[in-house]
Parts: sequence; C-alpha cells; structure tokens
Amino acid sequence: MAKIIAMANQKGGVGKTTSCVNLAASLAAAKRKVLLVDLDPQGNATMGSGIDKQSLDLSMLDVLLGEQQAVDIVHVTDPGVYHLLPANADLTAAEVEILELPMREYRLSLALKPIRDEYDYILIDCPPSLNMLTLNAFVAADSVLIPMQCEYYALEGLSALLDTIDSIKEQLNPGLEIEGLLRTMYDPRSSLTKDVSAQLTVHFGEKVYRTAVPRNVRLAEAPSHGLPVLHYDGKSKGAVSYLALAGEVIRRNEGKRIRFSSKRA
Repeated sequence: MAKIIAMANQKGGVGKTTSCVNLAASLAAAKRKVLLVDLDPQGNATMGSGIDKQSLDLSMLDVLLGEQQAVDIVHVTDPGVYHLLPANADLTAAEVEILELPMREYRLSLALKPIRDEYDYILIDCPPSLNMLTLNAFVAADSVLIPMQCEYYALEGLSALLDTIDSIKEQLNPGLEIEGLLRTMYDPRSSLTKDVSAQLTVHFGEKVYRTAVPRNVRLAEAPSHGLPVLHYDGKSKGAVSYLALAGEVIRRNEGKRIRFSSKRA
C-alpha cells in the first residue's frame, strides 16, 4: 500500500511544486512506483511533468466531483518515470462545488483508495493556501512534507500550518504526521539562513531533512522544458539534492538504502 505524502505550505514561492515533481522523479529513479497528484488549480506540477494543462479533457476536478475514476485520468509522464493525476484552472471550481457534496473532506481519500495498492508512494501537490483542496489532501495523506525557505517570515507561516495539521489530526485524520521539513533555496553563505536552519533543527530535530536544496539555475529552467531536473540535467546540484532527498524518504519509510537509475522508460 502506498505511503501518501502531501506537499504543503500556504506560503507561495517556497519550491513546493518543484519539490513535488522532482521528488516524484527521484523516487521513480530508485525504482519506486510513484503517483503525483496535482491538486493545485495553477497546474504547475502538470506542466512541469510534460503534460499540457490547456489540452486536458479530464482532470482532478472530474475525480473530486465523482464524475470520473482516478484510474481513468492517469497520465504517464514523459519519459514515463511516474504517473500523474493532472489539474488545471478548472479545479478552482472544486473549492466551491465540493462544499455541497457529501463527505466533502474525504473526496480525495475515497478517489485514491481503489488505486492506492498500485503504488509505493503517492505525492500530493497542494495549493498555496489552506482551503478545501488542501483539507482533502491532509485527510487523504499519511503525512505532510513541508518545503520552506530559511527566513523568519517562513517560521511564522510554519506555525499556522502546524496548527492546521494538529486540528485535522484531532478531528478528521488521527494518523496524520509530519513527514519532514525540507529547506529549499538554501544559501549556506547567508547568516540568516544558518540561523533559521539552526532554529528548525532545535525545534524539530530529525524531522528536518539533512538534504537542503540549493538555489540552482537548472532547477529553475527544467519546468519550462516539461521535465524534472533529473532528466534535464542529471548532474546539476538540484538533481543531486532531490536524489539525496529521495534516499532520505526511502530510508525513513522503508529502512533501506537504495540505488538510483536515471534510465528513461
């Protein structure tokens, strides 16, 4: 049965979607079966996976409204390293329409249940806000992975996010845990970065991944080519960082060391 991980941070521009796409590709390189769920109406994870969001006939909106089964809208990404449930701007309507539906907080959980056994990991790219879509992701997930920049405003946002997770854990999903905190756009030369990073380690200990993703030009360029950075420039610092993150995720969840393969399917 797949481990379901929601990638979330209500603060935009922290590398959430970038981390979701590249962790999916890196886990696939470790020969894990991965499904990426794009739950953000911006559809950036869809575009970054090489799928044109404008040409979609069916998307996550249809799944959440119960009009399609998840298995019927799965896309195999190019170069075929992971599967994708795509999204586009149509998903904005779900935030309102779901409110009128039964089991509104459980729509995503129920949709993923029939296909959960087919994967090792299911990653959910959440919108950068704490809305009904994010709520559905947290109810469906086993854990939440939080990407964040090492700056003081990020610490304030983190506090609000943790309060939300605790609330959902109490009321809707008792098994929900913090998967880990990922430091993104990391600049080791900055004293502020080092200070905030140290605070995170003091407060969250081993929940902070050893891997820190640096600012990297190749990482920024890859989405415009519809590719994870691993398949755009596999030797770049960004690609190496996400491979390292995938290794940490696997060791934490499976207790295994792994070998990576960049071979395209």
